[in-house]
Amino acid sequence: MKGKSDLSTEHTEKSSDEGAIEFASSDSDLVKGFHWAKIEALSYVRNNGTIGPWYYAALPGRNAFCMRDTSHMATGAQLLGLGNRNHVMLREFAANISQAQRWCSWWEITGDGKPAKEDYKSVTDFWYNLPANFDVLDACYRQWLWSRDQSYVSDTVFLDFYHQSVTSYVREWENHRNGMLGGIPSPLYMGIPTYDESISAAIGADLIAAQFAAYRDYANILRYKRQSAQAIQFDKKASELRRLYNEKWWDSATKSFYSYIGGEGKFWTLDTVTLENQFPLYFGLAETGIKADSLIERLEQGLRNVQSSLFTGAGGPVESISYLPNIFYKYGRTEEAYRVLLILTDPNLKRRSYPEVSFTVVGNIGSGLMGIHPLISKRTIQTLPQLPEHAGGDTWAELRNVPVGENVISVMHRGNKETRLTNQSGPDLLWRASFMGNAEKIFVDNKPVVPKMSTTEEGIQEVWIDIAVKHGQTREAHC
Repeated sequence: MKGKSDLSTEHTEKSSDEGAIEFASSDSDLVKGFHWAKIEALSYVRNNGTIGPWYYAALPGRNAFCMRDTSHMATGAQLLGLGNRNHVMLREFAANISQAQRWCSWWEITGDGKPAKEDYKSVTDFWYNLPANFDVLDACYRQWLWSRDQSYVSDTVFLDFYHQSVTSYVREWENHRNGMLGGIPSPLYMGIPTYDESISAAIGADLIAAQFAAYRDYANILRYKRQSAQAIQFDKKASELRRLYNEKWWDSATKSFYSYIGGEGKFWTLDTVTLENQFPLYFGLAETGIKADSLIERLEQGLRNVQSSLFTGAGGPVESISYLPNIFYKYGRTEEAYRVLLILTDPNLKRRSYPEVSFTVVGNIGSGLMGIHPLISKRTIQTLPQLPEHAGGDTWAELRNVPVGENVISVMHRGNKETRLTNQSGPDLLWRASFMGNAEKIFVDNKPVVPKMSTTEEGIQEVWIDIAVKHGQTREAHC
């Protein structure tokens, strides 16, 4: 590669200790943002309590972690070396599912391994948002890929949680909706059919999206466990939800999706950044093209509408805003994702101390900006650079001491056409070096190779090549 970063390129052994990850870049705003986010996130790490090591994933001061927050913060926690804490927390949610609670878990759990008193009174009186089981299942699946901790797919506590969530839980809460969960809960806080607590909904689009993701992920787990017939069944369930959403929830007159169904059975649309409009993109439920684009445009406009409130008064919906970089990177909206990262790391942002903000900044720099993704094939790691190009394509960025499965790696991008990967520690791995767009050749260590071409589920066209990287080795690719 041309030029050097300010991080050493020596092949040093580095363990995936907590907080070992390092970031450097020609973009000083990104560096300052990452540095703040790392320190802030690590300040929420806790070793007290009875459950073992964990971290705050709820309102500061509650001594707790919440199902939605934990699910969304888990990737950032993994990159920070907190994978063991993810395991403790996710297993707590899995272990506390019960038939007596209508196959719900505890929405919010304290460091002492008890349901938070703010949300839980008894097995028949507790706060619960119905997307939660599915969201946690998806987080467990992603953490299995990131950590390669086989207990996620072998521990009976996890396996029972997955199975009950996609079978008994669905039957318990579907309320005659042909496999979809929903209905107006009674009392109003028990079984809320959306994460949006400001509306009275019978079913939110975020619930359908989370259920779709749970079916898809569970099918992949079943396939991995060589249970192909069962996997096909859940593939079909996922496909049916996708068909239903893209047909029934699409308003052809306005060329846009509805956001939720109200208690009276009528479709309603929200022109905001709320999760009803985000989850169909976050989980890949919306069809690519005009349908996904309509939601992205709604989110972009919604962000413009609330941006000033994020820096004044109570601080606006920072929880919802923290989902946006992930979505924009997923759909190749690189500049928009970068802009939201700068908003989330701005020292003037009100409620910047909400734990979700710092954890997701780290997660989005790692999995979005740097495009690092573990693939389901063992020891296969993909990179897809999405650096901002407003500096004329001369931006570079490097992330080191990144824990992925059994390996610790470093990745450097120079612009979006050059990447270097170092296998700092761990066994030999396979690196899928990917780049957006077209290219007739990818140069691997300066030798030309004809790449493969594909289109992601989100519609991004990419070229890629698989490269073997031995323990301690550094390899380069550019196009």
